[in-house]
Amino acid sequence: MPTKKTIFIAFAMKDERQRDFLKGQSLNTNSPFEYIDMSVKKAYDKDWKDKVKTRIKRSDGVIALISKSSLDSSGQKWEIQCAREEGKKILGVWAYKDDKTNISGVKTVSWTWDNIKNFIDAL
Repeated sequence: MPTKKTIFIAFAMKDERQRDFLKGQSLNTNSPFEYIDMSVKKAYDKDWKDKVKTRIKRSDGVIALISKSSLDSSGQKWEIQCAREEGKKILGVWAYKDDKTNISGVKTVSWTWDNIKNFIDAL
């Protein structure tokens, strides 16, 4: 298996459970991908943007879990913008099968092992 990559997961707080599922999926022994999760586990009270920017800078790439909640998540929008400014590759992954919300400028794909693996392997 290639070197483990460092990935920042951008997600709306309403989709926190989906972030947990993504992390759990990577730990599955049959999973074709592995990464170090740099997402924020709980909201920072102050200076959160500086802390998140540091995590994004240290990451090889960003996976954005996209859903209807993403449209109203100012934090996730800022994380995606920060990733763009830092020149990080971003992959959008639809958080739910029945929700195909799009975020302008973010290539979004279905949540499959191959789609995630191909993104991580290409970093």
